Amino acid sequence: MASWVISECGLRPLPRIYARPRSGASCFNSKNPVKNLRFLDENVKISMTGSRNWGLRVSVPMSVPSVSEEEERFESLVEEENEFDPGAAPPFKLSDVRAAIPKHCWVKDPVRSMSYVLRDVLIVFGLAVAASFVNNWAVWPLYWIAQGTMFWALFVLGHDCGHGSFSNDAKLNSVVGHILHSSILVPYHGWRISHRTHHQNHGHVENDESWHPLSEKLFNSLDDLTRKFRFTLPFPMLAYPFYLWGRSPGKKGSHYDPSSDLFVPNERKDVITSTVCWTAMAALLVGLNFVMGPVKMLMLYGIPYWIFVMWLDFVTYLHHHGHDDKLPWYRGKEWSYLRGGLTTLDRDYGWINNIHHDIGTHVVHHLFPQIPHYHLIEATEAAKPVFGKYYREPKKSGPVPFHLLATLWKSFKKDHFVSDTGDVVYYQAHPEIAKTQK
Repeated sequence: MASWVISECGLRPLPRIYARPRSGASCFNSKNPVKNLRFLDENVKISMTGSRNWGLRVSVPMSVPSVSEEEERFESLVEEENEFDPGAAPPFKLSDVRAAIPKHCWVKDPVRSMSYVLRDVLIVFGLAVAASFVNNWAVWPLYWIAQGTMFWALFVLGHDCGHGSFSNDAKLNSVVGHILHSSILVPYHGWRISHRTHHQNHGHVENDESWHPLSEKLFNSLDDLTRKFRFTLPFPMLAYPFYLWGRSPGKKGSHYDPSSDLFVPNERKDVITSTVCWTAMAALLVGLNFVMGPVKMLMLYGIPYWIFVMWLDFVTYLHHHGHDDKLPWYRGKEWSYLRGGLTTLDRDYGWINNIHHDIGTHVVHHLFPQIPHYHLIEATEAAKPVFGKYYREPKKSGPVPFHLLATLWKSFKKDHFVSDTGDVVYYQAHPEIAKTQK
């Protein structure tokens, strides 16, 4: 009886490779026909009666994958090979992104910028006059939300002054920035300088300035009260005034103190100027308390101020946290300005986008803060093809961004600290805090 092996080949788009036969043809020797005849004599046996058995002994697999199974297996292998690593160095340079942005997006129009200031200031005073005139408890909560949101809009315009995207005139930027920020109790230069540090070191575990992660060692060293205020909502959404006074855990200094290590010696005069302006505004508010009464001032200014603080903490936190996929943070040689900037996130705030001057369009802003806010959307669309998967498309919002409240909650449940070692690290969750946030 002859022994044969039928080999199987896959259906992948590769050259067919046949397995070596286990018996049969592999035993033939073209140089030795006598040996071949012996092989045939041993394997093809003819009985004395002349009957022959032509049955084949065939080795076959127990089951053969279908075409669809083979295709799925191939596709999964391709996906594994092409799996995106957000912590890997991007295949493009900062200059590539810059070149993709239209030239007119870099042009600053001071008249247009001032028109936004005029619009927002008129709305702020109009809301205050309207609420005082109506003076109805059904209206006051609406006023607080609207006015607090407008305070946040004023901050964003002052923020543009700090970046120099408001205009090319440094004096105009400084004057407008001081008026806008002092009116909402923000020390303009003190904040401007620390915010510049944030942009220059974005995505760096130790050197970033705002909403940077805590190392595991620093996290474990926090006392219970500090840990509670840092990681238990709603307390982190009220953090901004305290940050201005004392910075983040692990960092020392104050935005009001010219001798703080936040500043270099030639910046101290600017810090003093801003602290004086802040003090003058605080004194004005105290005087208005005597004129109008503390309750009226609380309703007109105090509560909207805290709404503004919540907006600021809410938006700035979600620029750097809360994505479904973990975002990398860097140290040492792995950090670069480009890689750090690519860890920031764009957010959609629905109707609020126009009110707070598209500050949710944040990735391009972080890389190129000199671009005016009214060009950020166009610049982002132009840069997306360069970014590729490094750009994370924001989830579309309804008129009011309620969906981001769930994103905020999930982030505070799982984003607590990063490893003490490693140059590319990701947030880890502390089990006890995760339980309390459920």
